Amino acid sequence: MTEPARAGPGPLDVLERVAAAIAARRGADPATSYVASLFAKGEDAVLKKIGEEATETVMAAKDGDKLRVAAEVADLWFHCLVLLARHGLGPSDVAAELARREGVSGLAEKAARGK
Repeated sequence: MTEPARAGPGPLDVLERVAAAIAARRGADPATSYVASLFAKGEDAVLKKIGEEATETVMAAKDGDKLRVAAEVADLWFHCLVLLARHGLGPSDVAAELARREGVSGLAEKAARGK
C-alpha cells in the first residue's frame, strides 16, 4: 500500500520563517542588523518604510514589470511583518482574519466595518 501524497509546504511557511527571523533579530545590535535598526528607530520608521515600499509597488505595477512587482511586494510584506512583530502579531493572525472574511462579499465586509 502506498502512502497518500503529502502536500508541499503551505504558502504561510515562508512568511512564518521570515517572521521568526525578524523576532530573533529584534534584540540584535542595530549596527549589524537591519531589523534591529528598524525596531530601534521606532514605529514611525517602520511605517515610513511601508509607505515607501507600497509606493514602489504601485510604480512597478504601473510600469507593468511583473518581476519588479513581485520584488516590491516582497519588500512590502517584509516590512509589514516587522510591523506585525512590533504589535505582537504574525502571519497566522493575518491569515485568521482573511479566513474570517472568506466567503463574505467585500462590499458587505466593508459596510460591516463602518458600523
